[in-house]
Amino acid sequence: MTDESPWNVDRRTVLKTGVAVGVMANLPSMTNAANAANQAPLPVNMTVTLRINNQSHALTLDTRTSLLDAMREQLGMTGTKKGCDHGQCGACTVLVNGRRINSCLTLAVMHDGDEITTIEGLGTPDHLHPLQSAFIEHDGYQCGYCTAGQICSAVGMLKEAADGWPSHVSANLTAARVQLTDAEVRERMSGNICRCAAYPNIVTAIQSVRGVNA
Repeated sequence: MTDESPWNVDRRTVLKTGVAVGVMANLPSMTNAANAANQAPLPVNMTVTLRINNQSHALTLDTRTSLLDAMREQLGMTGTKKGCDHGQCGACTVLVNGRRINSCLTLAVMHDGDEITTIEGLGTPDHLHPLQSAFIEHDGYQCGYCTAGQICSAVGMLKEAADGWPSHVSANLTAARVQLTDAEVRERMSGNICRCAAYPNIVTAIQSVRGVNA
């Protein structure tokens, strides 16, 4: 075979041809991806009324806005803290219709008309909630970042226990009343992380208000 043979192809030509064929083969998918990006739906806004600490707030929000971000960014209510933003630390705990939830994991538009209570609504500097007073008395915090969520969670937890809700460590799942031992309190508060490790004092603070209107 001579150098003039039509089958005498060098390595560079093979590589160039392969790249060209690959690009041509992927053109349809690349075009489809570009078209999909151009056709992505625009954000949808919705007007809702959030009842927070006995006050109504009418807001027009992107439907993807979390309750936490609506309170902090739209209403300036920064008592509720953003910790992990994944529902793992409990710093953003608030009460919705009396039940504790992680406000970073729920959409604001889902709570139109609900009764929402944050740390600002539990007490005032002149008239503290019993749990707020207990956390101060028993040194239940250090840096204080998780404290708002801890206290809101404790309020909800005491109500759950009073209603007879069992926990993972409850010995009797059908008992009308829960024996709120230290182990029960630790288990029920396990969704609230304190990176300063003030856990023993938090348990003591919560136990000190049992029987009080908390």
